[in-house]
Amino acid sequence: MDKHTCSVCGYVYDPQKGDSEGDVKAGTSFQDIPGTWECPICGAGKNAFKITE
Repeated sequence: MDKHTCSVCGYVYDPQKGDSEGDVKAGTSFQDIPGTWECPICGAGKNAFKITE
């Protein structure tokens, strides 16, 4: 699974870790995160993220 980086603040979403603050369990691919999810650092939407491998 690819990692995705927020183009606003640089936060990296790692699917192996998930996002405990955003109720995204470890092992969840970026594509499977709900569309309402926001970057836990700056609040940017999913559309602000780019694949970083």
